Amino acid sequence: MTSKTSDARALLSAAAVRGRANDAFALAEAGKLDDWKLNLDALPTCADFVAEIVRRRYPTLEVPFHARWRHFVLGGRDLWTDIAKEAHWRDADAKARAYFDLAITSVLLDAGAGATWRYKDPSSDLVASRSEGLALASLRLFEWGGFSAEPADPLRADAEGLARMDEHALADAFQVRADNGLEGLAGRARLLNRLGQTVDAAPRIFALNDAPRPGGLFDILKAQAIAGVLPAPAILEALLAGLGPIWEHRPHLDGVSLGDCWPHPQLGYTPLHKLSQWLAYSLIEPLEAASVRVVDIDGLTGLAEYRNGGLFIDMGVLEPRDPRALVYNVNDPAVVAWRSLTVALLDRIAPLVRERLGVSADALPLARVLEGGTWAAGREVARKKRPNGGPPLLIHSDGTVF
Repeated sequence: MTSKTSDARALLSAAAVRGRANDAFALAEAGKLDDWKLNLDALPTCADFVAEIVRRRYPTLEVPFHARWRHFVLGGRDLWTDIAKEAHWRDADAKARAYFDLAITSVLLDAGAGATWRYKDPSSDLVASRSEGLALASLRLFEWGGFSAEPADPLRADAEGLARMDEHALADAFQVRADNGLEGLAGRARLLNRLGQTVDAAPRIFALNDAPRPGGLFDILKAQAIAGVLPAPAILEALLAGLGPIWEHRPHLDGVSLGDCWPHPQLGYTPLHKLSQWLAYSLIEPLEAASVRVVDIDGLTGLAEYRNGGLFIDMGVLEPRDPRALVYNVNDPAVVAWRSLTVALLDRIAPLVRERLGVSADALPLARVLEGGTWAAGREVARKKRPNGGPPLLIHSDGTVF
């Protein structure tokens, strides 16, 4: 392994995300970061708002993890649990692989839908948009066997099923029409295709106990657990190592795909890994249901996405140096720095929120702060600030980042 390869692999971890975020924060605190001003005097008020949101949404402060499973609960019904209750898996491991298949495909389809797209569930008549709509549409596609090559086993995703998914099939499943456009549709379809190609090309990772499928990653993680215990950062590292080839048009260093990691003129390569970390959080519950205890959950970081990041802009903690520049590409240095600062600020707001709620870090780890407060607070303040509830910055998306 060359020194460059070693440098590249060092960027594929939660510790690297947090380390670079702290670098960005230090520059901003010193007033030396291009594009952004930091106003820490506004952070306590922001923490007050987040704590208020947590109390309102979870009066008993029993906050679940920030995970994809929350978005399958709509209209007071846990739609995935209803489906799973009727399924018949041969053992707990087979069930866990199916949960992994669903989480991986659904999270990878979770990049921002845009402000106008809606999904009407034909089974319940529920109408949902944004993350909930994407979750519902992907859940129904999974339920109907859209990712499976085995008609007798629809609740799975496998290499063959993913490879045959195209833009037209995805548009049909997600009810995309001229008056119901979905951002990044073509990119989403290609991402599923590349997922299928990647799992097919790596049977030692994805096919230990079945045909190649994303859920095969469960077997690798179970084997990594020591005495049934697995650190959460190991989930992310396995995802980044195993699924690295699925990402299109991403930076590479010495032949290693860096995924959601972008060069910045002051920070160097800046890892963020938003979708992969969202997925890592979402795999904790199926692992624990299969008797793998996940520890060091705060070893993962907050998510560098537009709800958390938008919260800090809308609450005045972050201020763009040029407020006129409102449209960006995802690799723009201003966006890279904003997202990295978001990670650092989530680490700093979490203890303030706990203090206001009177709870410990053990009772409210970062994954619960994200779910209970910051993500929902970012959405709420966006609705107050802008009629469509969109983010404070407009970012061109290919459907694979936000």
